Amino acid sequence: MQRKHFILAVLVTAMWGINFPITKLGLAHIDPLLLTAIRFALAAFPWVFFVKRPNVAMQWLVAYGLIFGVAMWALINLGIAMGVPPGSASLLIQFSAFFTLGWGVLLFRESLTWPQFIGILLAAIGLVGILLGSPGKATSIGFMLVMISAVAWSIGNVIIKISKVKEIFAFVVWASIFPPIPLLLLTWLLHGATPFNDLASRMDSNAMFSLAFQVYAATHFCYWGWNFLLSEYAVSKVAPLSLLIPVFGVVSSIFIIHQIPSGWDWISMALILSALAIGMKKGRVALGRKKAVRVEAKPSTVVDS
Repeated sequence: MQRKHFILAVLVTAMWGINFPITKLGLAHIDPLLLTAIRFALAAFPWVFFVKRPNVAMQWLVAYGLIFGVAMWALINLGIAMGVPPGSASLLIQFSAFFTLGWGVLLFRESLTWPQFIGILLAAIGLVGILLGSPGKATSIGFMLVMISAVAWSIGNVIIKISKVKEIFAFVVWASIFPPIPLLLLTWLLHGATPFNDLASRMDSNAMFSLAFQVYAATHFCYWGWNFLLSEYAVSKVAPLSLLIPVFGVVSSIFIIHQIPSGWDWISMALILSALAIGMKKGRVALGRKKAVRVEAKPSTVVDS
């Protein structure tokens, strides 16, 4: 991965990590499903009137929008609202990296190297360590919802690869059209008119800041950057970088919502960073197909390796 693209990946993961405690600020005032609906409505409008539709089939826009908005972020917000600490949510969603690596091997015939395999084991230990050391308590349903959202994110990554989209920002904007209506309907079915009636009175500066950050930083910029990386590199190269998100999520939670990590949390985060460094090294293939490399030694001689 080029240096400038690695820097982009770090910036994207930092903003995504910070987004979790900032989302918590918004959830203190707005219903989680309604908050998600407003987020994607603002991500889509008025931008769809100025950004040309990307050159992909409509089915990919619809599928990504629903997975991205309803199956991923709505479930994350519901999980946090049910008591999952933002730092733990930023951790759980990173299991999508393992799911994405699996999709890469199964669907795209990508290989998994021994350094990546060792990195996965270290990262799994680090992720479980942060989860076990979480200072907050959450319902089992909340944890389950966030884990489902991790699977949804991995499927969204696969859609980006299959659709072969090049107009990444336009793809994010147009895909954002589809989550608001089902989310608004779900809000009404589950809670009636109360969340809508209370919205104006509860929209204070914290809620507005939370929404603005979710729309323009976490959605427009971050998904543009992340999907750009997916379009340029194999998913097995990009997915492990998402393991930086819980590190930024836990650290930013200290300053934003005063959630202090334990000593074991810091050790776990060090394991995750070590896993990332190891996983980015080259090595022999552990799982998947070895690519045939053809080297032309002479005009009449071809050596396969």
